[in-house]
Formats: sequence, C-alpha cells, structure tokens
Amino acid sequence: MPDTLKISFAPLSAPVTGLLVCLVGEDMALPEAASLPATAGALFERAAAQDGFKGKAGGFLDIIAPEKLAASRLIAAGIGKAADWKELDVIKLGGAICARLPDAATEASVVVATASGALSADQAADLALGLRLRFYSFDRYKTKKKEGEAGSRKRSVTLLVADEKAARKAFKAREAVADGVDVARDLVNEPPNVLFPTEFAKRAGDLARLGVDVEVLNEKDLKKLGMGALLAVGQGSARDSHVVVMRWDGGKDGEAPVCLVGKGVCFDSGGISLKPGEGMQDMKGDMGGAAAVVGAMHALAARKARANVVGLIGLVENMPDGNAYRPGDILTSMSGQTIEMINTDAEGRLVLADVLWYAKDRFKPKAMVNLATLTGAIMVALGQENAGLFSNNDDVAKALTEAGLTTGEKVWRMPLSAEYDKLIDSQFADMKNTGGRYGGAITAAQFLQRFVGDVPWAHLDVAGTAMNSSKGDINRSWGAGWGVRLLDRFVADGYER
Repeated sequence: MPDTLKISFAPLSAPVTGLLVCLVGEDMALPEAASLPATAGALFERAAAQDGFKGKAGGFLDIIAPEKLAASRLIAAGIGKAADWKELDVIKLGGAICARLPDAATEASVVVATASGALSADQAADLALGLRLRFYSFDRYKTKKKEGEAGSRKRSVTLLVADEKAARKAFKAREAVADGVDVARDLVNEPPNVLFPTEFAKRAGDLARLGVDVEVLNEKDLKKLGMGALLAVGQGSARDSHVVVMRWDGGKDGEAPVCLVGKGVCFDSGGISLKPGEGMQDMKGDMGGAAAVVGAMHALAARKARANVVGLIGLVENMPDGNAYRPGDILTSMSGQTIEMINTDAEGRLVLADVLWYAKDRFKPKAMVNLATLTGAIMVALGQENAGLFSNNDDVAKALTEAGLTTGEKVWRMPLSAEYDKLIDSQFADMKNTGGRYGGAITAAQFLQRFVGDVPWAHLDVAGTAMNSSKGDINRSWGAGWGVRLLDRFVADGYER
C-alpha cells in the first residue's frame, strides 16, 4: 500500500484527535483553542524553560503525554515574528511540522492560529501544502524495510482553522499543484528499465483524465516532420523515441498559448562519447525537464487554470550501439539548419532544438519556456540552489524570477550575446553542438536560441535542481519535482484571464 496523507479542516473549537501541534511566536504564548485548557499554559512554560525553547522560527518543543490534555503529545512549533511571514515561510513551516510528526502518530491536529489570532484561509492552505510536499516518499521497489521503517505510512492531519470552508477552498488549488509535484517526482525517481520513452509517453497520456488533449507522435510521425536532430539521439537505442503534445485549453478560444517544453532523455549514457561509469546511474534523471512539464500540466488542468497552455516533451534514450550517431556526423534539424556533432553527450539540446521549432511553428505561442537538465557547467556556476535562466525577453525573465522567489524554486539569469553565439559556429555546418570547455551552459543556451525565432522565450537549465538536489523542509526526495510550482505560478501570475 502506498503512503497516504489525508488532510482535512475543522473549526478551532473542534476536539483534538491524536497529537496536537500549536504555533508559538516569540511572545511565548499558546493560541486560544478549545483543545487547550487553562492548565496548558503553565505546562508549556515549564517545559519551554527546561528545553530553552523561545518560539524562534524553526524551533520545536515536544511534550509527550501532556498532563490534563486530551492530546497524546503536544508539539509547539516556533514561528518567530508572524508579521514577517511570506507565503514560502508558511509552506516551509508545514513541511517542518510534517517532519516532526512521529510515525506512531497516525492522527494529528494542528491549531492554525497564534496567540494574536487565527491565520488566514490562504495561510492555512499553504501550511497544508507544505505538509503534502514533505510527506512524499518513493519506496515502491523495496520488498524489505530496514529496522524502524514503516511498511506504509497512513496519516490523517486535521487543521483547526477560523474558516474551514474558505481554507478547504483555498487548499483545493494547492492540492492540485502538490499532486503535480508528486507526478514529476515519481517520473524522475523511476528506474530507466521501467520508465523508457514509450512508458513515459503512456504516463503523460494519463492527463487525458483531467481534460488535457494528449497527442503522442511516434518515430514515423517524427521522420515525416523532419526531426532529424531528435531522432539521431535515439537511433542507438532499442527503444523508440516519441514527442508528446499536451494541450490544456482553459483560456479564451483562439488565444495563443504558452508553450512549456521539456527535455526527456530517459537515460543518457552519453552515446559514443560515453560518460564515465561513476555516477552514470543518476542519468535516469536526465528527463527532469520533461517530468516538470508533465507535472505542471497536471497541476494546471487539475485546478482548471484559465489559460491556454501546451506542454511538449521530447522522449529519447541516448545509447551506444552500431547504429548510434557519431562525433563528426552532420544532422539536419526540423528547422532545416544543419548541426555538426562534436560530442554525442551534448544530446539534450538536439532534442529541444526540434521540439522548440515544432512548438513555435505549430502553435505560434505568446511565450515559450523550456526546462532541461542540460549541462554540468550550470552546476559549476550556480551549485544546486538556483536553476540557470537564459532568455531573449526581459519580461519573461522577470516573471520567472519573481515566480521563483515566491515558490522557492529560484532562478538566476545568465548572459546571452553574439560573442558567445559565435563559439558554436561550425566550419562544416550551420552550427556545432558544443562550444568548447568554457561557458558551456551559455553556449548550450545560445544553441537553443537559434531555434526559437522571435518568440519570447526562456531556457531553464535545471541540472542542479531537478535531481539529487539540496534537501529542505518541503523536499527530501532524490527526484525533486522542481519546476512544477514555478511553472504553475508563472502561468497563474502572467497568463490567466
């Protein structure tokens, strides 16, 4: 049985079930709630004095079997100065609370109020979102559990709020986003013998249940379209390549859509330019950009976003065999531009080149954003805290930056210029697929820019954030699902009617 977390909302006057969590600021006062008798304050003060708990943000005080309380356990969650809270602070608090709930506590109640008053419905919903994001785990292939690991976690958390109807309504959209994040995490975490291109396309097809129009293009279709760059990447694999088009029409009829494009290399051996063996198992996550696009489309459809959005993903497997493409080959892309192969491990940009051109040509979008685990060079520059942002449009770049700050999925803008672009000029073809050792993330972005025309566009290099990234309050998973909340907010703030 999979892990399950049931979140519900109840009034502040509702009785406590199981464990009780209260929010405490630097004023060191418990909130007023029917579940807290008058004796609770004195008990809390004694325990806090012994533990050195001062209500600062990130601090917790755990009182087991509190005297004269119906709760089996009382946890005080430090929140610091609530007046300084931002949306992300509340989401992270929800994640931190989830982490403090012991496996034995199958039921918990959280008083979503401080001593100065109840939190808003939106804040209650954000707290619940944080709980959902942190609760995720991926262990479906473990047949035996280590000592202390639960077989399957089932937990019910009730948020005690001032306005349960409003909180429940606010959480509905956030729950759709959390589901989308989980979809993306699952995709990135799956092993490559399970999630190969055809299976990935099949799972993307599940979006049809939410009203998304899903179209899967096979190799015959791609050859007819002239996607010579994408097809070359997959020709050394026994697995067929695909492009999946996912269309959500939630906006005005006939209005140009926003296109979200994802790199989906389900496994990247490097091809003939074979990667080192150490760490190659992580290359199952080289489809993190495509996973984020599928997760974002799930979120947008599930919350019925009022925008026209098209998600496109190129799905391939880059393997070496006698039919694999070679360094020195010259490919013809769908755009008609020719590309000299310098390194077959610079394959993601070839996939994106054809899909970006196809998106531009077919859908005439008002904006395009692509996500790709494209270069190790971006990790050298930015580590794993920010994705690299490259754009030909200041407004799109600004919108993505602001969405990143709000959601915590941060981006940092990197340069594009003619000086970098000339580094990918080829003596034998229109361009070559690498520009040398220096500025590798930039020259990769310059390569992609040659396939977007005048469409407002941004490229997000998510090599450092989509997989095996920094862990935090709301994510402990190897596959982070990074980009789903960013894209959802980008669409919500800039393109919904």
